[in-house]
Amino acid sequence: MAAEAPIAVTVVYSPAPREVREVRLRLEAPCTVMQALQASGLLQFFPSINLHDTVVGVWGRKAKLTQRLCENDRVEIYRPLSVDPKVARRERFARQGARTAGLFVKKRAGAKAGY
Repeated sequence: MAAEAPIAVTVVYSPAPREVREVRLRLEAPCTVMQALQASGLLQFFPSINLHDTVVGVWGRKAKLTQRLCENDRVEIYRPLSVDPKVARRERFARQGARTAGLFVKKRAGAKAGY
């Protein structure tokens, strides 16, 4: 059996807002998400990442640690949400007020409400 060529994989983690750590790897095929995470060194650099509780994905889709990777796959380590998106939207809307959001932002002079 001939050995397969190495594949390029990127592992990405954002420990804080507007801070992204990206590690590009060349791994022997076939390899799994878990092997890519271990090879990236991010698990050692960020001990707060607990693989039993942390969700990982490939190109924005949730993935298992045993999933096989393909050429140029992007493995993403997700951190838990600090605020529920629905609550954050409600709070933003309350701060902005109804007149500065949605359909009412740009209103022509003399136009009816909502147009």
